[in-house]
Amino acid sequence: MNTNKKHSFNTFTFLKASENDFDGIWKIVDDARNRMLREGKRQWNHNYPLPFHIHHDIATETAYVLKDDSGKTMCFGAVIFGIEPAYETIEGKWLSEKEYVVVHRLAVSQETQGQGIASSFLKQVEALAKQKGIESFKIDTNFDNFAMMAVLDKLGFTYCGEISYESGKRRAYEKCLS
Repeated sequence: MNTNKKHSFNTFTFLKASENDFDGIWKIVDDARNRMLREGKRQWNHNYPLPFHIHHDIATETAYVLKDDSGKTMCFGAVIFGIEPAYETIEGKWLSEKEYVVVHRLAVSQETQGQGIASSFLKQVEALAKQKGIESFKIDTNFDNFAMMAVLDKLGFTYCGEISYESGKRRAYEKCLS
């Protein structure tokens, strides 16, 4: 398969995922997880994320997908409105104390890597947050996820410090939406 092939998209559809989307989502997430493992990156591992996490995201209506014109899932992320416990303590300082949206488990299909799909997904999340009156967008990534750090920089996120999970520390970012 030629993963360097450029795709042409006229429109994207951003929507909540359903169980019917699981297989497409899991392929994207599992491919991304395996790629991270091959590259020696430590954000995801053999125990995370698992199908359980995706089913839970769908059941709690936090699973969102970005689909192309044909209805194929190109990107997945868990979009959470509410408190992320790991964000309650930061080595550094958040830009604001406002209500926020968080994205976890963001993954893009191998066929569309490097084509701005993650940026498109995050822009859709930002628009959804603004519609809901949310004024802050927080996100974290691992220290070796240089592609994600570049996307966050391009979209105007500010590095705020480090947060901690059981699996280790992550770089924390925020973008004020007002």
